[in-house]
Amino acid sequence: MGQVTLPPSGLIYVDTNALIYRVERIEPYLTASAPLWDALDAGHCQVGTSELTLFEVLVKPLRDGNHALAALYRNVLHGTSGLSCLPINVPLLEAAAQLRARHGLTTPDAIHAATALLASCTLFVTNDPTFRSVPGLQVAVLGEIATQA
Repeated sequence: MGQVTLPPSGLIYVDTNALIYRVERIEPYLTASAPLWDALDAGHCQVGTSELTLFEVLVKPLRDGNHALAALYRNVLHGTSGLSCLPINVPLLEAAAQLRARHGLTTPDAIHAATALLASCTLFVTNDPTFRSVPGLQVAVLGEIATQA
């Protein structure tokens, strides 16, 4: 099984699905992304995600009445050293609208891509190959990585 290769420096962006795999320990994606989480835990890298990620990860636990999982997500997103929730603001929404118009991304995906681009992230970790259509994003797709020898 392959594992993600981290860049030597720079902010690494994690899409919502990558965070879900980490928190809920979903294989084979957890193993594929292990170098990222190990480096974060050791203080050897900085990771960012959009504030939108909080919204996205809370929906299912709240629908299911799983308040413990919702609290765990809040704690991870707001209490993990080296992990930043990057703000949604007007310039970001303008950039996201441009990406959506040019590349046909969904609104959430456009917000994630714009957030990573505006933060000059050196790697975008996801399980969605759609992000490869966005110029300037260096995309690591966990499902593809997991199947590598």
